[in-house]
Amino acid sequence: MQQQLSQLRQGQLSASHLSEWARAQTALLQSLPPQFDQVLQDLLNRLEAGALFTEESCSFSQRDIINSLQLWLDKASDRLENS
Repeated sequence: MQQQLSQLRQGQLSASHLSEWARAQTALLQSLPPQFDQVLQDLLNRLEAGALFTEESCSFSQRDIINSLQLWLDKASDRLENS
């Protein structure tokens, strides 16, 4: 997922493609506690909604959501490594 997130940051991957890819990672999501899936789904929904608007007309910035996705990924990685 780190690679896909980096591609999104660089404009090489769209928000919808990242969301679709992330949601398809069912084995990963099932190996984490349920709250991780809930948080990820919320972040992906916000990412997709934010992609429909320009930065100025959206109540949250895409950069902030990407940073939150990075934080989610870091915490998920820590959780999996310590399981």
